[in-house]
Amino acid sequence: MPAAQERLSMSTQPPVVNKQFTVLDCQAARTQGRKIVVVTAYDYPTAQILDEAGVDIQLVGDSLGMVVQGHPHSLTVTLDEMIYHTKMVARAARRSMVVTDMPFMTYQISPQQALENAGRIIQEGGAHAVKLEGGARSAAAIAAITAADIPVMGHVGLTPQSVHAFGGFKVQRDEDRLLADAQAVAQAGAFALVVEGVPAELGARITAGIPIPTIGIGAGAGCDGQVLVFHDLFQYGLGRRPKFVKSYANLSQSIMDGTRSFINEVRQGTFPDAGHQYTS
Repeated sequence: MPAAQERLSMSTQPPVVNKQFTVLDCQAARTQGRKIVVVTAYDYPTAQILDEAGVDIQLVGDSLGMVVQGHPHSLTVTLDEMIYHTKMVARAARRSMVVTDMPFMTYQISPQQALENAGRIIQEGGAHAVKLEGGARSAAAIAAITAADIPVMGHVGLTPQSVHAFGGFKVQRDEDRLLADAQAVAQAGAFALVVEGVPAELGARITAGIPIPTIGIGAGAGCDGQVLVFHDLFQYGLGRRPKFVKSYANLSQSIMDGTRSFINEVRQGTFPDAGHQYTS
């Protein structure tokens, strides 16, 4: 094989991974003071890139209802859709841990319902853990799932599935309730907790008040890790983004510029040129 082809072949091979990030690594990171990095993923190529970059956890979020499907909230997302997207991410994740959101009305009816649906996400989707929203009200569901040795990540604060009850996507400030919810999730057996949309000081107090790692999103720097939605992180798609988002690239502009260049070259007849055609 020519040297150039060999280098290309090597560059396209998946990296050699010695160890996949697990729930034990999550707790160890908190103990050692190492921040946990989480990014949402919804498809195979995105998951490949995030895994290669070194993301600890890839969250298959029901936020796909908004950023992929174009809905105003996540309430329309189904369990089958979550499993479909989880399969794609799980195929690519060699180092990252894959955690999948349990969508609206897949765990609220009973602990038995929650366990059955969590089992489908693990068995059919290939996730390593599930995430569900709610504090004390979800403790029984968390306990049932973890009793079957399925790891659970909790989620308190601004829980998007409660958007109608909250009257919109609003910062949550009820300290007593949020602290109690966080403690209930930890006591029920969750291995980590997403804390969303709370003042930074409260995010730090919640972190200090429970024994499991916290993953902040709009909850300040005092959490044990941070998560952002991929489409926000890289400005992929048009529209406004929450105040807490910091974007590290502008994919929308790059795609827009590339598309316009393609349009111009096709219309001018300069693409395809000789270098991009087959010869007889």
